[in-house]
Amino acid sequence: MNPPNPLIGTRPFPEAAATELRNPQLRANLTHATHTIRNKRSRVVGEVPDWEQLRETGRAIKADVLRRLPELLEQFEAAATAAGATVHWARDAAEACALIARIIHATGHREVVKVKSMATQEIGLNEALEAEGIAAYETDLAELIVQLADDTPSHILVPAIHYNRSQIRDIFLRRMSDVDPSLSDQPAELAEAARKHLRRRFLNAKVAISGANFAIAETGTLVVVESEGNGRMCLTLPETLISVVGIEKILPTFNDLEVFLQLLPRSSTGERMNPYTSMWTGVTPGDGPQNVHIVLIDNGRTATLADEVGRQALACIRCSACLNVCPVYERTGGHAYGSVYPGPIGAILSPQLTGVARNSSLPFASSLCGACYDVCPVKINIPEVLVHLRQEYVNDKRDQTSAERAAMRALAWVMRDSRRWSTALRAARTGGGVLASVLRRPRVRHMPWPLSAWTSSRDAPLPAQETFREWWARRERNGGEER
Repeated sequence: MNPPNPLIGTRPFPEAAATELRNPQLRANLTHATHTIRNKRSRVVGEVPDWEQLRETGRAIKADVLRRLPELLEQFEAAATAAGATVHWARDAAEACALIARIIHATGHREVVKVKSMATQEIGLNEALEAEGIAAYETDLAELIVQLADDTPSHILVPAIHYNRSQIRDIFLRRMSDVDPSLSDQPAELAEAARKHLRRRFLNAKVAISGANFAIAETGTLVVVESEGNGRMCLTLPETLISVVGIEKILPTFNDLEVFLQLLPRSSTGERMNPYTSMWTGVTPGDGPQNVHIVLIDNGRTATLADEVGRQALACIRCSACLNVCPVYERTGGHAYGSVYPGPIGAILSPQLTGVARNSSLPFASSLCGACYDVCPVKINIPEVLVHLRQEYVNDKRDQTSAERAAMRALAWVMRDSRRWSTALRAARTGGGVLASVLRRPRVRHMPWPLSAWTSSRDAPLPAQETFREWWARRERNGGEER
């Protein structure tokens, strides 16, 4: 039996979302957290006079990367190898996990510490290592909370955003054997408890696993930005370091970091700069890990790159700004998406990595309000890609008959002729008037099948008693005045 794919939910988004919407505590937690983060972001972005120019520069750099990706990857491999790192290539999740397990087994150790990494979640690395008898310990505070709760992350930047501090205290008391039983829910005490719990892991670890925010083709350098210092501990203390990097994380030159180290912290945490920015290039004798491996993973990225519209999703720098402004995410949370990449970016990235047919509900998990596009630091046009993927899904179904397709064809036939359309409107208005008098309201709450699919989650408005053209003609007859 194949393991679950972390990019595909066990249920379509509408079903999963319906479950999450029945959790008022979740909505309260999400509303508080997302509003706090986006308000901070708005303040620090407002301080930068050339913010829009920075966004455009970031977009242009990422577009250049996607145009020259094979060339830049080879340049990165050559530079990293020359600096003492061993570079591996993995076509998919299974190949990456098997490769990483072999590297760890070769060290003779059975425990690893991890820096927060979306790429390792994407390939299901923790579960794969557990099957190999290797324990992987998360060291990011939010990731630690989720791991102790036997849960999955629900946000790109703040994986435990769906918990409040009282819930976190209860998780610590239940799962940390070394925690003080009198632990309160004060943030300082919770952070101290986590710090003590992790200290032994850091000092004893011989193998660490990280991702990378950026990989510099020019120098072979990897870059990780973080807020807690746990990453710095993992990147410097162990003897062996394995970095799992999506092939789209490449930047051409070291100078390009100037742009992204301004865009990323402001867009993600609402900070002017990250408290910890770690960079390493291969192996430095006597300093840091002496056995450095870099695993470059494809896992659907090459297929995504081939789509001229959809490829812009690969420009994502994982800031999560789009999640914090999305009205759908704010109400359903990340678990409803069924993917390690939730929210608007997940709705366009996950289906492309897996194939739209296997993840068809996610492109429809949006109101298309465009707020995600407005805040994206690299100007990914998420609404455009959502519509594009919806069309791709519909095109795949063109050879299948359905009630919906028959209805759309009939509607298209009516709308192609102005006389047919006017006749249909008059008939609908007549029927709507009868219904309105019976129901005593201007909308229908429950309709029979197959129209029940619409009213299961929304009311159906009755036709207006006057069309726009009729209103306009009446207004013109009255000399341009409303009477």
